[in-house]
Amino acid sequence: MIQAPKSNELFLRAQKTIPGGVNSPVRAFRAVGGNPRFMVSAKGPYMFDEDGNRYMDLINSWGPMILGHAAEVVNEAVQKAIPNSLSFGAPTRKEIEIAELIVSMMPSIEKVRMVNSGTEATMSAVRVARGYTGRDKLIKFEGCYHGHGDSFLISAGSGAITLGVPDSPGVTKGTANDTLTAPYNNLEAVQTLIDANKGQVATIILEPVAGNMGLVTPAEGFLQGLRDLCDKEGIVLIFDEVMTGFRLSAGGAQQLYGVTPDMSTMGKIIGGGMPVGAYGGKKEIMDFVAPAGPVYQAGTLSGNPIAMAAGMAMLTYLHEHPEVYTQLEQTTSKMVAGMKQNLQKLGLNYTLNQVGSMFSIFFTDQPVYDFDTAKTSDTAQFGRYFNGMLQRGIYLAPSQYESLFVSTAINDELVEQYLQANFEALKESLNS
Repeated sequence: MIQAPKSNELFLRAQKTIPGGVNSPVRAFRAVGGNPRFMVSAKGPYMFDEDGNRYMDLINSWGPMILGHAAEVVNEAVQKAIPNSLSFGAPTRKEIEIAELIVSMMPSIEKVRMVNSGTEATMSAVRVARGYTGRDKLIKFEGCYHGHGDSFLISAGSGAITLGVPDSPGVTKGTANDTLTAPYNNLEAVQTLIDANKGQVATIILEPVAGNMGLVTPAEGFLQGLRDLCDKEGIVLIFDEVMTGFRLSAGGAQQLYGVTPDMSTMGKIIGGGMPVGAYGGKKEIMDFVAPAGPVYQAGTLSGNPIAMAAGMAMLTYLHEHPEVYTQLEQTTSKMVAGMKQNLQKLGLNYTLNQVGSMFSIFFTDQPVYDFDTAKTSDTAQFGRYFNGMLQRGIYLAPSQYESLFVSTAINDELVEQYLQANFEALKESLNS
């Protein structure tokens, strides 16, 4: 039995000065029960908490640690950059180099603006789309999460649904009126919204592979159908690739599925673990961004030299080693195949969704293809399963509505350890 008295003590202490004791809601473990573990270090496939417990990590900082924790190629770049100062507030060569690399890797991007988070990237992209089109409304999809910007907290996924508050207080009625929502994978619903708001829709934004209601994959023809609708109606199509960018392929989900949006948002892997985001797209759209154009967006720490060094090292490695994606898919497929065998042995209802190195388990007897079907999952059983895995040294996302992420640090031996823990935790969850 893994004990964590120091983490429990720290959580009590944290709640006195930090809302809910955490700086991002899902970390609080409210959806699964128990208290969060406070980490002190991580290396390769493992994280270590305040009590010295070791966990095989299947979150990987919610995606960025695609090469495992403390990857040498990234650490060396950061260590080299630090003595030159942590921030300049002025342009650097590294900003140009990473912009050029992103443009060469991501099909939709001709120009790119660096920011400090995925939320900042999506907020900015929508503002630019509105400025470019002269329209106000946006269409998003139920269960897709694009950060905590006001427009995105209408029928949101991720931490919002985990806490049971998908429509946050503090979002104005005006903002809500300009945000139209459709079920994921439902082109007919999108067409209906466009017809009812003719000439008013500036942008459609979505996760091309949804990772914030658990992993949900796009139905065949869905992404291309959206592309066709946007072309017909003069709507800016935005792919939120904060999760999927540089993870599902070197060119993200848009490269994997062969559908090119007008704009893309990025984060997580683009910073190599540092807090970085970016948005980019067609030249004629991005030239609306100040100082080239009239749409204002700025950031004191945007293009931070340490973050640029980390991101440049990460993206360069992925660009030069495409075999990473083959390895990741093979490892993840072994894990998913073994989980299916375990679930079948125990006679459990389940759906397992996977794309590349992302996957999710749902305890339901029906396919999961949108937000409503994701919510059919037995979240109480997921909570028991999560805690069973945690007790066996496997760190999963503490929410049914999150994807898991595999890193290259997971080898075949660790896959077997994971599957053994998986079987035991699933069996225990039946008897709880």
